[in-house]
Amino acid sequence: MKLQENAKKLKQEIGTLFYSYRDVRTPLFAKVLSVIMVGYALSPIDFIPDFIPIIGYLDDIILLPIGI
Repeated sequence: MKLQENAKKLKQEIGTLFYSYRDVRTPLFAKVLSVIMVGYALSPIDFIPDFIPIIGYLDDIILLPIGI
């Protein structure tokens, strides 16, 4: 299932946001947004649970890239 694979890859790349948060050159707004996105990506609570086929991964595929 390609959608599921893309969602997993996106969650793996969330580490980039963590490193951008720790960089002193990052503006405050970007730091706050990166904390929110990392929290959402690592949180076991989703807007739409992942066990629902296809739709469960759409929130990860749509919301995380927008935040990033």
